[in-house]
Amino acid sequence: MRLLHTSDWHLGRSFHRVGLLDAQAAFLDHLVATVRDREVDAVLVAGDVYDRAVPPLPAVELFDRALHRLAEAGVPTVMISGNHDSARRLGVGAGLLGRAGIHLRTDPAGIGTPVVLADAHGDVALYGLPYLEPALVRERLGAAKPGHEAVLAAAMDRVRADLAARPAGTRSVVLAHAFVAGGAPSDSERDITVGGVAAVPTTVFDGVDYVALGHLHGSQALTPRVRYSGSPLAYSFSETDHRKTMWLIDLGADGEVAAAERVDCPVPRPLARLRGRLEDLLADPALDRHQDSWVEATLTDAVRPHDPMARLAERFPHTLHLVFDPERTDTESLASYAQRLRGRSDQQIAEDFVSHVRAGGGLDAAERNVLHGAFDDVRVDAAATEREGGR
Repeated sequence: MRLLHTSDWHLGRSFHRVGLLDAQAAFLDHLVATVRDREVDAVLVAGDVYDRAVPPLPAVELFDRALHRLAEAGVPTVMISGNHDSARRLGVGAGLLGRAGIHLRTDPAGIGTPVVLADAHGDVALYGLPYLEPALVRERLGAAKPGHEAVLAAAMDRVRADLAARPAGTRSVVLAHAFVAGGAPSDSERDITVGGVAAVPTTVFDGVDYVALGHLHGSQALTPRVRYSGSPLAYSFSETDHRKTMWLIDLGADGEVAAAERVDCPVPRPLARLRGRLEDLLADPALDRHQDSWVEATLTDAVRPHDPMARLAERFPHTLHLVFDPERTDTESLASYAQRLRGRSDQQIAEDFVSHVRAGGGLDAAERNVLHGAFDDVRVDAAATEREGGR
């Protein structure tokens, strides 16, 4: 059975205030074309369909069109809710949609009830585990203790119990939305850490043939049978080096992953992270290749340049994010900074701080006078407040 594993569409999300709806539409066109061209038997969508619980109307319309096209293709789709989705909103109409081959799994109560498909080698049971917030589902699932590992273990107990009652040789697939140990995160994922447990082990999913994971935005294989598809688009500059893909998985007759292929997703615009002094970034001919990229620039100038964003945009029109990380000229360690504050006046401490953030450049006479006046005003106000309190 050939499975197309995808996740983390985040419909409605923007990239540093640049709308991505057209790029998301292009991805969904590509997904439907892949389903038809590569003779896919089932589509797996492992959560975070939307970017927020109440998505904007254009994102809902895009989702609706995608469902219609997948249904028209006659290829079953199994979809779970992620931590960005509203499970109840996404699950509206699940019963009716199921008749069209679109199987939404958003209610924890249905964890042990799979979508059963068949091929020449027999049945394949596909179990959908929506994002499980421990505080909300622990009691319902009978988890032994709080935390993601405990609730996922309880959910998988239900999966294994149902699977054990099925005919011998039934193959199994689980969709889950979670942070699993060994996965490499990026900056664009919402933290789901609970109870101090950063990730759950892959062993939680023992006993099934393939695990289609969502949540982390980088495509990665934790084991041959446990994989993240990653997001189809980059949603932060931390994903600059990601190759955005879907997994095309061939599940063999005995449940083995007979083949696993990464299918590339359309790239609306490449990303580039540039670092250096402003004048160097503007003059370096080696950076010409980034003129059409979305750019994050980290400026290392000791003193902040004048109007840096506008100047960068002249060469890199799609500059979206600016970071300042000035080169340091002082040799004193950060560890000794607190010690240097001892015995110094508020004025001296403030001047030291300004010098620190300016990479050694101190205040001029006018700035020093302004700072002195500000401290005087604070002291006057404090004294007046104290007098009023005494009365």
